[in-house]
Amino acid sequence: MRSHYWTISSFADWLRGTPKIKCGTAEQWNDWEDKAKAAYPVRWWIAEEGLDYLQKFVYYIPDRLNDIRYYINNRWVSHSHALTAHPRDIQPGNWSDVGNRFLPCMFNELVDFVEIEQAWHHCIWSDEAKTKFEVPWWRKGWLRLRTWRSPEAGMEYLKWASGLTVGEDMGAEPGSKGFGEPTYQAKAAKEIIELYTWWTVTYRARPDPYEASGWTEYCELTREANGGRLFSSLGSDKTPELKKMSDKSIKLLQKIEAAYEKEDEQMMIRLIRIRQSLWT
Repeated sequence: MRSHYWTISSFADWLRGTPKIKCGTAEQWNDWEDKAKAAYPVRWWIAEEGLDYLQKFVYYIPDRLNDIRYYINNRWVSHSHALTAHPRDIQPGNWSDVGNRFLPCMFNELVDFVEIEQAWHHCIWSDEAKTKFEVPWWRKGWLRLRTWRSPEAGMEYLKWASGLTVGEDMGAEPGSKGFGEPTYQAKAAKEIIELYTWWTVTYRARPDPYEASGWTEYCELTREANGGRLFSSLGSDKTPELKKMSDKSIKLLQKIEAAYEKEDEQMMIRLIRIRQSLWT
């Protein structure tokens, strides 16, 4: 991946005779391409195809070196071939069933997408942003063999993206259908912000079901009543008060766990639905 492409330069716009739109839906891109081709077919080919062939020739060796660099980074630094869980969620060396890996792996990848990929995407084009978010020297270098993370930079980019609206820079005309409405990118950015916030804030703040249901308190009282044992072999040493507390806490525990499970599933489904927007 190059840092710049000749076909999207101001020179290409001049050569083509029609400025390229900044962003848009697939339909808007197709519409722009049809109009640009029809206006100046030869100039279109020179700007879109000719410049691309020329740049590939000029950058042949740098592109091959870049391929090696990205392979090393993807293989041993970014691990872009795998879904991974943070040690806070699944400790290395501990067993975790497949079904229990989905939630942390999926949302840890979302966190990396926001805090690493979107953060760098926000800073890569702006020296001002690099200074603001104190991008370290080794992240600006050619090798980039370490991961730089900035939740603040990632969120600032997403907040900017969530404010994008359909405008003339996308080939739309004032008064046309959808003009001034949020773009597909803006809608996706808002959803990413909500999901990221849920995982990093809301999910982390959820009360422990054993504590919230009273089950932990019940177990402590049972140990006190049984001389340090949680339960006797037959469980016949429960007092009426402890039995009532046990029944109540178990019922509430099951209710809380079911609510958490439902919420987790809904959030995973929402994340799956926007998976095509998780790219930089």
